[in-house]
Amino acid sequence: MYPRRKFLKTGAAMAAGAMIGLPTSTRAQVSIGDAQIDVVSDGSLTLPGSFIFEPMPQDELLPILERLGQSPETLTPPCNVTLLRMGDRTVLFDAGSGADFAPNSGILLSSIEALGLSAEDITDVVFTHAHPDHLWGILDDFDDPLFSNASYMIGKVEWDYWMNPNTVDEIGNARASFAVGAKRRLEMIEDQIAFINDGDEIMSGVSARASFGHTPGHLAFEVRQRSEAVMILGDSIGNDHIALARPEWLSGSDQDPETAAATRLSLLDQITAEKTRIVGFHLTGNGLGYIDKGADGYTFVPEA
Repeated sequence: MYPRRKFLKTGAAMAAGAMIGLPTSTRAQVSIGDAQIDVVSDGSLTLPGSFIFEPMPQDELLPILERLGQSPETLTPPCNVTLLRMGDRTVLFDAGSGADFAPNSGILLSSIEALGLSAEDITDVVFTHAHPDHLWGILDDFDDPLFSNASYMIGKVEWDYWMNPNTVDEIGNARASFAVGAKRRLEMIEDQIAFINDGDEIMSGVSARASFGHTPGHLAFEVRQRSEAVMILGDSIGNDHIALARPEWLSGSDQDPETAAATRLSLLDQITAEKTRIVGFHLTGNGLGYIDKGADGYTFVPEA
């Protein structure tokens, strides 16, 4: 008999995808060595432009946004979740928003099921950071862990920050709900979580890279098979317009803007020098591609 809970979870996820008219199939796929990477959709967000643009020099900003076709008023970034299959491991990098964060997101389960997988097939969930659109999807409609067979990994710095009871009072009113939501969800998986640090090889050929600034303990992950590599960026490069055109500018989306800008510049130097393929959680389309360096900043080149 089909379990009631599984039926409801699957039905709700499929309905959510259908209602908001978003794709629930694989959005991109690449193989490197023995590893297969799928980029799947968790939908999208709708944010005010000020969320990123407010601290930037407006007289310089507006002509750049116009040239790039980006509205200064509204941001509609996609949410691109990376799924890695290698050997007996089926690994999600981040868990999406779930049903409680944004009306156009929360379709990750539908996207996974379109690959012929279920939540129970996920062996590991690895967090780049603990913002709502990356963490809140770990719980199902019954407030139980959705990925019931998974182990979890998170940066130790990131864990300590969100589990600190003072964070909710120090993070600012606009993000106080982020702190409450993160702590509650992380407590739910505390017995299944392992901590990682910069440089750790979390499984064969997959290494953590400190990319602090967007959050205090944000990590990127490099998947390397011999001479090929894919860098899973999370939100360390959070968009393909102003973060690339002017990576040194401070962004309102980052909790530590100065550190985040230094991180962007360092990552961009590495990615372009090594011609590394990337997956960006909020980059255009499916977020898979390369970054080129030009005379006036950097450009995201989506992989066809």
